[in-house]
Amino acid sequence: MVRPVYIYGSPVLRKVAQDITPDYPNLDSLISDMFETMEQSDGIGLAAPQIGLSIRLFVVDGTPLAEDDPNLKDFRRVFINAHITERGGEKTIYNEGCLSIPGLHEDVERESTIKIRYVDRNFVEHEEVYSGMAARIIQHEYDHLDGILFTDRVSPIRKQLLRAKLNAIAKGKFSASYKYRLAK
Repeated sequence: MVRPVYIYGSPVLRKVAQDITPDYPNLDSLISDMFETMEQSDGIGLAAPQIGLSIRLFVVDGTPLAEDDPNLKDFRRVFINAHITERGGEKTIYNEGCLSIPGLHEDVERESTIKIRYVDRNFVEHEEVYSGMAARIIQHEYDHLDGILFTDRVSPIRKQLLRAKLNAIAKGKFSASYKYRLAK
């Protein structure tokens, strides 16, 4: 089932999400819904806060970018209770967008390598190192779990220049081809 994406200004996007346990209600259905929502919205990642749930869960699928980055060919994952334990490598800049901030893209600087600890959909523990675009995708979605949006990572001057655009988005002045929900 495709769920509505919560748009900039929704309080859930600013909350620090909570860990969940294996008995979280309808977890398999939720994960399936998240992948379906992400795919219908042409996203490559979706965090639970973006569909109104303040829990530490996000899904990613980098395969649409595999033509440009073959390392993403089979990069389809579920991250539950994720915690980045190390960040490093060269800092790189990439133009990012977000389903919760439709129509806006900005250059964001992030570390090129991360180590992350998480459990998968079967609650099997993993500790893995990612680099390049996979690390960027994970960091973007991970930020949602801590109430951080990509626009928080741009320069202070750029933030000032974006204020009017972000306020317009929060009021519904944007175009999106997917289901969404504005803040109440």
